[in-house]
Amino acid sequence: MHSSFSDQLAGLDLSGFSIGPAPVSTNDFPVHDAVVQTLEAVWSDLFAMVSGTALEADAEDLGWAFVNIFHRSATRKSTAVDRATDEVRALLATADGSEIHTHELETQVERAQCAEGAMIALEEMREVAAALYLNEFGSSWKPVSSSRFNHSAMLTSALVEGREFVRARSEAKRRAAMPEGTPVIFAGGRTRHPNEQDALTFANNVWATLDKVHDRVPDMVLVHGGDTKGVDRLASSWAERRNIPQISFSLDMRLGARAGFKRNERMLSLDPRYVVAFPGNGVLERLVIEAKSRRITVVDRRGPLGTSPKRAAQDTD
Repeated sequence: MHSSFSDQLAGLDLSGFSIGPAPVSTNDFPVHDAVVQTLEAVWSDLFAMVSGTALEADAEDLGWAFVNIFHRSATRKSTAVDRATDEVRALLATADGSEIHTHELETQVERAQCAEGAMIALEEMREVAAALYLNEFGSSWKPVSSSRFNHSAMLTSALVEGREFVRARSEAKRRAAMPEGTPVIFAGGRTRHPNEQDALTFANNVWATLDKVHDRVPDMVLVHGGDTKGVDRLASSWAERRNIPQISFSLDMRLGARAGFKRNERMLSLDPRYVVAFPGNGVLERLVIEAKSRRITVVDRRGPLGTSPKRAAQDTD
């Protein structure tokens, strides 16, 4: 039947007519409550299954991979949006006003809208899963080598067509990559503590310091190095708990010994309000010196267990 119908269509002069997907809206995707309930149930069953077994030591790796399923799917959809947007841009550049050309443009816009809607839905699922990861392991979920964009507040596909879609897509990507707000740099190295109590005290000092800075800068954007094994991880977890946007500047290892200093330059180029410094190495020391030379306020917490060095000196005296 399908073949017969196709043959009949082929015999007609339809001037480029084709049957394509209809534009989508948020109502075409799973509702938020259903996403939360389903993922919570899957998460609970997964870790109940491995609890008490030899796989319990790999629980965090499993949790990371669970979140990454949705992240990778959302990334693929984002790539599809980019390709469709490029097609829209090319069609706009060669517009001739014909009916065929107009139809091709409308088709590409619809395709981009559908991919964008799916991308946003998958990003929402990833964020729900990332929240479960944070609650389970106490640390923020971070992809290995890509950004964790969230376009949920920038759904524009139902509002734009043609040139407007291209502009809106470009603006949405810019806003997702560079959240609006006041940058605050957080810096610190990898620390070891002799006992669990000292480690807890240090972590509490990190969070308390960031809370005080946030009180002064309500629209803060946390800027850090993204080290998943250092104090950056504590700061990232704090930001996720407080729903604070983050920008992570990873090291460009191709620069060798200059990588850390180059990262300092890139972070300081954002013109931050504060630099929050916890114990670290010489690269961090250089960051503090450079920040002070630019008259950027430094919140110095490089004393014992993440306290102010001045206060530690006073206590000693």
